[in-house]
Amino acid sequence: MARSFESFQSPATAEPADSAAPPPWGAGGSRLSALRSAASRIGTTLDEDTTYTELTREVAAQVGAAAAVLDDRAEAGAVYHSGRGNPAVLPDTRWAAEVARGTGGGAVRLTSGGTRPALCVPLGAGGHHYGVLVCAREGAPFSHDEEELVTFLAERAAATVRHAREHDAVAGIVGKLQRALLAEPGRPHPNLDVAIRYQPVGQRAVVGGDWCETVRLHFGRTLLVVGDVMGHGLDAAVDMTAYRSALRYIASADLPPHRVLRQLDDIASAEPERRPATCLIARVDPVRGMVTLASAGHLPPAVIDGEGRVTLPPLPVGPPLGTGLGGYEPATFRLDPSQALMLFTDGLVERRGEDIDHSLDRLARVDFAAATGVQDLLDTVLARLDAGHAEDDVAVLAARLQNRAAPTGP
Repeated sequence: MARSFESFQSPATAEPADSAAPPPWGAGGSRLSALRSAASRIGTTLDEDTTYTELTREVAAQVGAAAAVLDDRAEAGAVYHSGRGNPAVLPDTRWAAEVARGTGGGAVRLTSGGTRPALCVPLGAGGHHYGVLVCAREGAPFSHDEEELVTFLAERAAATVRHAREHDAVAGIVGKLQRALLAEPGRPHPNLDVAIRYQPVGQRAVVGGDWCETVRLHFGRTLLVVGDVMGHGLDAAVDMTAYRSALRYIASADLPPHRVLRQLDDIASAEPERRPATCLIARVDPVRGMVTLASAGHLPPAVIDGEGRVTLPPLPVGPPLGTGLGGYEPATFRLDPSQALMLFTDGLVERRGEDIDHSLDRLARVDFAAATGVQDLLDTVLARLDAGHAEDDVAVLAARLQNRAAPTGP
């Protein structure tokens, strides 16, 4: 594991390195209180390097010694890191590593550099070895109480490091699973420019319940879809994948949008564990300059004209998918190459405590005059609506007809 090694610094609370007097510990409740206080300052995060630094800082302050962690399994040989105090009093790394290998898992008190007492404590938990804590000072040897204290703090740090590594391993598995679920949308026909952005909520999230899809149909038509599964995280992502797979299968029959929604609703309602979802489908026909839409509990699309002005076309809204209620209706509008169609999930516009009509009004007031392409449209809307601080997943799709020249010849 690569680390940025700190320079050794004497802790403000530590005694000088040549001092032989250990800090007063008292007895009974005061000692237990001091132990709890010292332990609480170790393992404050799940960052391994931070834990090592907290350990050496606390040990150096408590026993008035230089302290460092010895990585005795480094490829370049044993090295110290996360040190505190005077590094000159620490034993040679190779010698300390040899001593540590022969400890049998317990602390070892020894003398290095003539009269310098040193203490080596293995860092291990659950059968895993993470290195050796080494501390040394000028003067009096370490007492039994000091050895017990340092061993206790080392065990606390080792348990935190084990937890951190297990957490990272699980997070890695979750990340791989999420990336597997985050399938790329299909490719539209070349007569349609499409851009898609997806932004899950949460620092570690890669995928959630929001999704976009494009499906090629016959005669140059393309199906544009945006959906939002109830909830967040991996559970919502699993159901999102199920909806998406079913959509691709149903769309292959080239059904109109409202019938695609009806079949999706039938499939989802037959599975009690499936989460409900909203969905908006747009079938774009560039040849005829038409778009047919159908909504299952979803927000309306935005149409952006050549001047950058936004309108929200009226659209009949059916119940969310998974309710088994059906009742979806289509609506058809003209669409020319100067206009762009934008489909989005509620995370783009909704804000806590704000009426949805006010949220849609904010979108309608966005000026897209400077946006020249579909990617520019997405950049503009995400910036103007501050999607980086959204409280929900955001998925947004923009599409514009290609202004293709008419064929020439007989």
